[in-house]
Amino acid sequence: MPPIDDILAEPPKRRPRPVTVEVALLVEDRASGFCGEVIAWDAAAVSLRDRDGRVRQFRWKSEGFLLEGRPVTLARPTATPTSSAPVVSNSGALVDSGARARVARAARIWVEGRHDAELIEHVWGDELREAAIVVEPMHGADDLAARVRAFGPRPRRRLGVLLDHLVAGSKESRLAAQIDEADVLICGHPFVDVWAGIRPEVLGLSDWPDVPRGIAWKQGLCEALGEDLDGFWPRLRNRVGSYADLRPELVGAVEQLIDFVIEGD
Repeated sequence: MPPIDDILAEPPKRRPRPVTVEVALLVEDRASGFCGEVIAWDAAAVSLRDRDGRVRQFRWKSEGFLLEGRPVTLARPTATPTSSAPVVSNSGALVDSGARARVARAARIWVEGRHDAELIEHVWGDELREAAIVVEPMHGADDLAARVRAFGPRPRRRLGVLLDHLVAGSKESRLAAQIDEADVLICGHPFVDVWAGIRPEVLGLSDWPDVPRGIAWKQGLCEALGEDLDGFWPRLRNRVGSYADLRPELVGAVEQLIDFVIEGD
């Protein structure tokens, strides 16, 4: 007969066994509650797509997911593939996970500022790298016409320009009207700042707060939300899981520019 202490002792907890990841496996990220089916994976992360078509990537982590309500550790297949498999980027495009770095095209995409460039990299980065397209911030568009002349656009050196607040009567619309080049495409979105091109639902809001005229939009937004301007942008950007978290006007403009500069080669 075993000692009484052994009978009353709690049984040791069993560690969840690793579950090999496979396409269409339905899991939930424990940290965020995001639930979706596995659509792709690479050495850094696994990509899930939810019922609304949103795609997010999650790092491999011990007991980081729920499978049928139970914690599991997802594991990459042990077999070494004979060729690299395509993965789904945040932009929704299939890209080659094993593609070697390419020499950048002569074509360029220009955006107004650093945050625009960071957001495009966050969502379209894989697609841009596969296509060897460089995105450069202009840090303002006031001297756009002179910059375009200095760039010297031509058929294999196309230029795409993304402008904020490209609406009738705006300063940006007047700047765009100065450019008449076959190898330059200027696209824009109606938002006063690229931050507003992110769906407010990523922060649980139905709309972005109204900011009174005369107040810098970023500052006014943070004040209305009770947030510190310093450090707010990285938190907002990182809430974007894929193109589905962006306004369609911004998505459409960026994808037009990507297509335009690729077609020039």
